[in-house]
Amino acid sequence: MATLSDIGLAAGINIMSAFIFFVAFAILRLQPFNDRVYFPKWYLKGLRSDPIHGGAFVRKFVNLDWKSYVRFLNWMPAAIRMPEPELIDHAGLDSVVYLRIYLIGLKIFVPIGFLAWAVLVPVNWTSDGLQNSRLKNITSSDIDLLSISNVQRGSQRFWAHIVIAYAFTFLTCFVLLKEYEKIASMRLHFLASAKRRADQFTVLVRNIPPDPDESVSELVEHFFLVNHPDTYLTHQIVYDANNLAKLVKKKKKLQNWLIYYQNKLERGSQRPEIKTGFLGLTGEKVDAIDHYNTELDKLSKEIALEREKVTHDPNSIMPAAFVSFKSRWGAAVCAQTQQTRNPTSWLTEWAPEPRDVYWSNLAIPYVSHTIRRLLMAVAFFFLTFFFMIPIAFVQTLASLDGIQKSAPWLKPVISVPFIKSFIQGFLPGIALKLFLIFLPTILMIMAKFEGFGSISSLERRAAARYYIFNFVNIFLGNLLTGTAFQQLDTFIHQSANEYPITIGTAIPLKASFFITYIMVDGWAGIAAEVLMLKPLVIYHLKNFFLVKTEKDREEAMDAGSIGFNTGEPRIQLYFLLGLVYAPVTPTVLPFIIVFFGLAYVVFRHQIINVYNQEYESAAAFWPDVHFRIVVALIISQIVLMGLLTTKRAAQSTPFLIVLPVLTIWFHRYCKGRFESAFVKYPLQEAMMKDTLERATEPSLNLKGYLQNAYVHPVFKASLDEDEHEDGNSEKWETESVPVPTRRQSRRSTPVPSKISVSGASSPSLPDAPYRSPPEP
Repeated sequence: MATLSDIGLAAGINIMSAFIFFVAFAILRLQPFNDRVYFPKWYLKGLRSDPIHGGAFVRKFVNLDWKSYVRFLNWMPAAIRMPEPELIDHAGLDSVVYLRIYLIGLKIFVPIGFLAWAVLVPVNWTSDGLQNSRLKNITSSDIDLLSISNVQRGSQRFWAHIVIAYAFTFLTCFVLLKEYEKIASMRLHFLASAKRRADQFTVLVRNIPPDPDESVSELVEHFFLVNHPDTYLTHQIVYDANNLAKLVKKKKKLQNWLIYYQNKLERGSQRPEIKTGFLGLTGEKVDAIDHYNTELDKLSKEIALEREKVTHDPNSIMPAAFVSFKSRWGAAVCAQTQQTRNPTSWLTEWAPEPRDVYWSNLAIPYVSHTIRRLLMAVAFFFLTFFFMIPIAFVQTLASLDGIQKSAPWLKPVISVPFIKSFIQGFLPGIALKLFLIFLPTILMIMAKFEGFGSISSLERRAAARYYIFNFVNIFLGNLLTGTAFQQLDTFIHQSANEYPITIGTAIPLKASFFITYIMVDGWAGIAAEVLMLKPLVIYHLKNFFLVKTEKDREEAMDAGSIGFNTGEPRIQLYFLLGLVYAPVTPTVLPFIIVFFGLAYVVFRHQIINVYNQEYESAAAFWPDVHFRIVVALIISQIVLMGLLTTKRAAQSTPFLIVLPVLTIWFHRYCKGRFESAFVKYPLQEAMMKDTLERATEPSLNLKGYLQNAYVHPVFKASLDEDEHEDGNSEKWETESVPVPTRRQSRRSTPVPSKISVSGASSPSLPDAPYRSPPEP
């Protein structure tokens, strides 16, 4: 069990590591050849160019201005300086709300930390529960003298913990309420003030029922011109173009090599040659430019054949479509209503913005989603369960004091103060991080297999599972398996009715492990985040060996994004640890406060200068964040009730039962009051935006703006080449057009058409084309 001196030494090691990372970052970011690594966002926006240092050759690679090194920490105030409205314009609402999660942590834990250290620490410190405990075999340390474990069973001092628990709950709920209200307002304002976007007018329609008489495209057009005659504008059906996408990607790679060798020829007089064998190391030597031209011609023919197959093969056309409307109001009505009597067909939802679409999953039949999600739920259960084995192993590293009781021969090595402090304060956290290194990738693969159609929904699903995994394995796993290992001798030599008392006393004793984990994962991890060592090395390797064109250099920068699927669950783990241990072991709180403050500054810098968000969901993830913090609060209340029960504080424990009830009521209130702003678009807001747009841009060709917005990326190149102005666009925007149907007359039989235009059974249709009612 780590002592205060061990924790202090581990803290010193982590602080020194973080400081070294910050100094290294401050120096590396000043070097001209690293500029694209540490400021890629400005390059992508076209607002920054490679720094030019005249004079000596060395100035092209090294910054010789000594004054800039004196101000090596000026990036911190610079990260704070940009105001929030400007930051929203610069990076989007998703990034700003993500930063506000760290601010929420500070708003909650700074006052909670003050209260806990002012009230609970003196109450715990002046008790003597551990000294007089009859559970002599429990492994404890001087750090536990500050925890609730040091309060004697049945003591009246537990009333202080109960009163403080109420204060913590009301403070946390107050902060969450204000933030929910603020973020909901920010979202609505962002949507109202945002520039025109294709997803504001577009709905994704799934599970389109088959029709023997019409193609999917004709059926979609027919259905929406009949049922949304005044607002329907255009549509784009969804193709299974995954094989075509692979060919297009391969062509892009060959084109880059061709450009590279053409540039090489321009710089020299001799035509470049390559070998056609494995990795260009074996085989016949041929002219490089001729070889790639020949390969591109072959591949272009394959792409043409595959494109023809995709567009004409009925098996390549999926029962889904992106349907665009003449107004935001029309799209909102369609997206938020049921289209037919059958609630399982013609399913509509808001379309993600075009860059948020995960095209590969749109080719997955909708009916298979349920089966896929069931399979992944089972797989996730086993992944979570079996991961308890390495977690249990990690705990053996975290309790060397207990191990040396059964293995005395290790005592000479373990007793060395520095080695002991390093192993207990550093090694467990590092080992746990190594076990978790591949987990985000695994969870993202599982989310993709389930069939979610947008990157944002993939990240939210992966984040939800990562949070559950952290809760079960990092929190409960370390808590329970660690307790079992530490108290093994006690469990063997005591009666069963003593188990709850042992567990209740031992839970706070795990605070030392979580403190070291926070320092390794939080402090050092955040400092490593700003250093960006991996992107730095990869960029220079690519730039030296692989970059062939300026476009390649832009791709080599790889600005990346926040990584919501990994970052948000990590934040939630710290909320959980802070809320659980605040009334139990307040020693944890300063370490969590340092993490939130440091992370806020670092990620603000990264969002301003580095990350280029892949999509913009207008903070659609916030309800999930709010829910998880509420869950952490309820868990903390249940843990405190359990602890007080084991402490024989039966008279005071019932007063805590009210807290989970009030917290659940608070969550339901927030859900009913604010959540609709994150899942629905108010018709009033939509109408106001449409009216303003019609007044300011009366001649807008909306169909021209929308008709290719949701075309699969592999088709866009050819569409851009052949794009021309549609002469009938005004007709689409001002009047309805005939809806041709291929259904044959069924006068000879009373059997109705299998699928009518309204999605329900209807009498047979006449031979003449059906015309939608004229607009009033």
